[in-house]
Amino acid sequence: MAVVFDKPHALIDVPLHYCPGCTHGIIHRLVAEVIDELGIEGKTIGIAPVGCSVMAYNYFNCDMIEAAHGRAPAVATGVKRADPENHIVFTYQGDGDLASIGMAETVHAAARNENITVIFINNAIYGMTGGQMAPTSLPGQVTQTSPYGRDPKHCGYPIKVCEMLSELEGPEYLERVTVNNVKNIRAAKKAIKKAFQNQIDGKGFSLVEVVSSCPTNWGMTPQAALKWIDEKMLPYYPLGVYKDRSAEKEAE
Repeated sequence: MAVVFDKPHALIDVPLHYCPGCTHGIIHRLVAEVIDELGIEGKTIGIAPVGCSVMAYNYFNCDMIEAAHGRAPAVATGVKRADPENHIVFTYQGDGDLASIGMAETVHAAARNENITVIFINNAIYGMTGGQMAPTSLPGQVTQTSPYGRDPKHCGYPIKVCEMLSELEGPEYLERVTVNNVKNIRAAKKAIKKAFQNQIDGKGFSLVEVVSSCPTNWGMTPQAALKWIDEKMLPYYPLGVYKDRSAEKEAE
């Protein structure tokens, strides 16, 4: 009998703690599939900071390190530089972690073109801590700390990470994807695989931003949350490649 579905070896066979409809599980699987396909499980080290993915060490078969809130790029930099030939290092970070308390680490790791891979989960809200407004929350979005909707006059505008980092000289590769349907999931995996391959090839800093859902804190059903990605998030956070230095060189 042909095998049509198998769990990646890089993903431990245990139940995930994420809420029903949360897309973290899909993204975990994509990362694990890429690790399997590239044959790098034994040399991969993941960095999980504070956030919904704080217990990612329970799910990945590779070595994992816990970082303080926002500090994953700094920890990843140290790990990679300690043994650059034998370690493949990735961070797995949410928007509150990467784009708020960890913004400095993110920007400077990108500016230095550190040879690491960053998986950035953008669900426009603080998930683990109760649904507060995040740096990526949309204008008008209702959260626990913006009960009347985010007002840019008082809170500023959402931070578009890929667009911002694309203005730096350093980064090798920046792409925004989503996982709200099969077509987009396939595209997301392709981007994640490219980001890991860039590190293997020594090209430098790669970040894949995954626009994701948070049904619990958005106050929606899983189905409605996936629809909200299409209708509300993607118009503000357009999908696409925001920087690819290798492709730019080939085009010259």
